[in-house]
Amino acid sequence: MSEFLQFVLTLLIILLAAKVAGYLATRVGQPSVLGELLVGVALGPSLFNIIHLPYISDAHLLENTVAVMGEMGVLLLMFLAGLELHLSELKRNVRVSALAGVMGVIVPSLMGWGTGLLFGMHQEVAIYLGLTMGATSVSISAQTLMELKVLRSRVGLGLLGAAVFDDIMVILLLSIFLAVVSGGQGIVDILLVFIRMFTFLAGSAAFGLWVLPYLMKRISKLSIPQGSLTLAIIILLVYALAAEVWGGMAAITGTFIAGLMLGRTSEKSRFESGLHSLTYGLFAPIFFIHIGLSINLRDLNLNALWFLLAVVVIAVIGKILGAGLGARLAGFSNFESLQLGLGMISRGEVGLIVASLGVKQGLVSPDEFSAIVGMVLFTTLLTPILLRSAFPPVESRAQLS
Repeated sequence: MSEFLQFVLTLLIILLAAKVAGYLATRVGQPSVLGELLVGVALGPSLFNIIHLPYISDAHLLENTVAVMGEMGVLLLMFLAGLELHLSELKRNVRVSALAGVMGVIVPSLMGWGTGLLFGMHQEVAIYLGLTMGATSVSISAQTLMELKVLRSRVGLGLLGAAVFDDIMVILLLSIFLAVVSGGQGIVDILLVFIRMFTFLAGSAAFGLWVLPYLMKRISKLSIPQGSLTLAIIILLVYALAAEVWGGMAAITGTFIAGLMLGRTSEKSRFESGLHSLTYGLFAPIFFIHIGLSINLRDLNLNALWFLLAVVVIAVIGKILGAGLGARLAGFSNFESLQLGLGMISRGEVGLIVASLGVKQGLVSPDEFSAIVGMVLFTTLLTPILLRSAFPPVESRAQLS
């Protein structure tokens, strides 16, 4: 079978499995994303390992094509999340976003550091363990909140804003840590990281506020098939690239900002439905499945089971306490603070990236990496379940209002 047909077969299996699993999850009262994550784990090396099917000989198929399409999926998801919000709504929630985002990094990081020391880790390794617990992947939570139709609630707005502050905080702390560990220039490197972030955020906001509306109007008047849709995709890719290369931040932060900016334009209705179809019909299912495919439960070291359990428990409690406390200080109710904290639990692809960086730097052993991967898996699977239980069904909310 040719490489192209192998790709077609893999894509067929992934899309069919994702939609069936998502439907079954909704039938038992859970978000569809949970089913997609679980079937991804089942299709991966943990159980079926679809890449080793008789007709698939390209061992790098998942690492290359499917992984890239999955990354495109998360970029589109965060772009749509930004597109659904209004900048004015986020402005009203800056205080809670900042407090929840910063506290949601500091508290779990300190708890993770203490856990590492308690289990006899060296100081540097314990600090790095803490930093992996400080990371957050809000893509899972954003998708769940969209399904529950509460993305534009106070909690949803606070959560998305907190994720941006979380991203900035984790990058800064990682940069400081790696500069110290590697014996780099220290304060100069840290200042450069801060300057890059600031100039990216300022530049992306200025471009989005003053240039994008003009560009969208001009393109919409030209006789270009799906011109507005194509320009929207180009803009989200430019913002994603700029976030990584220029700002030193996660690409998903860039696409979220791109969505916020394009959501202000009068041409939003021209491309929104097309992007929804493209995202949820193709790329998003691949992303959620690929998260599961990248997890291998067989790599989890059962000899370090107590350490794994401790890491998972601390990762969950740390985010709830940290982000929840920040939300409470900003004026949220106890229940709203709990909801926001639950939404920050997932580490997803961001946690895997941070963990992989630790392996490349020689900071964590295979057993420690195994525990971190287990933590990423469990927090990612727990988040949609906990969020679903924390928000009443739409019918109940209608009766309460």
